[in-house]
Amino acid sequence: MGRISDKLAAGRTLSYEFFPPKTISAALTLGRTVAELAVLRPDFVSITYGAGGSDRHRTGDVVGWIRRETCLEPMAHLTCVGHTRTDVAGLLVDYRRAGIENILALGGDLPADGSAVAGDYSYALDLLSDVAAAGCFSVGVAAHPEGHPRSPSLASDRRHLADKLRVADFAITQFFFDIEHYLRLVDELAALGVDKPIVPGIMPVTNLAQIQRMAALSGADVPQWLTDRLNVATGPNEVRRIGVDVASKLCADLLAAGAPGLHVYTLNRADVAREIQVNVGSAVV
Repeated sequence: MGRISDKLAAGRTLSYEFFPPKTISAALTLGRTVAELAVLRPDFVSITYGAGGSDRHRTGDVVGWIRRETCLEPMAHLTCVGHTRTDVAGLLVDYRRAGIENILALGGDLPADGSAVAGDYSYALDLLSDVAAAGCFSVGVAAHPEGHPRSPSLASDRRHLADKLRVADFAITQFFFDIEHYLRLVDELAALGVDKPIVPGIMPVTNLAQIQRMAALSGADVPQWLTDRLNVATGPNEVRRIGVDVASKLCADLLAAGAPGLHVYTLNRADVAREIQVNVGSAVV
């Protein structure tokens, strides 16, 4: 238990990301996934937030359940889209009362249907300042190794991230497949005077069409070498095997390069995340 900033200061971390379930069946799946991954003793787990704040109550429910019923350290995602400062102040009070010590402060996605959202925040930095001012949380932010899709340039994206990391304790990256993107991100932040921990986010590919959709939304690139390998796969099991192999190698290379930990996007599935941890071995713990 405890703050993620303290865990990162003590050594490498292993963490997993889940999303809030929307059905009873999905809730049962998440429960099994959490139980199966808990035995790997991750340092923390994070729970995502829906576009336009649509999952705020489900996120809170899952975070509270993990805190009460498991031995895992939860981190709640919180987005500025669609929130007033009063909303955020209330959520932070609720999280503190529940014993939550970690928040990932994000800009957030707009609603998928394109509807307008009201709120007091324009940028993640505005939200971050309010969360940090509460003084009760270890606060993280998102980093985009290949640049945020709404940033006018990579240089401006880096400057904006550096501004956030002067307030936040750490960052977790969007997924990427070529380690050079991560190494360049770290180097460019260092050149801006920022040396806070940047934890790489790892997305195992189990479905090519799905990952291409997610990459298009996040500004990440699915490189041709990976697409070529997956396109000649003989079926879903082969796609999954390739995805695990690629993710495992990326994890090993990142640790060899000095990454402060690994954050695995599970898509609420335990099997792939578990296999990657086995392949990487004890290097992350």
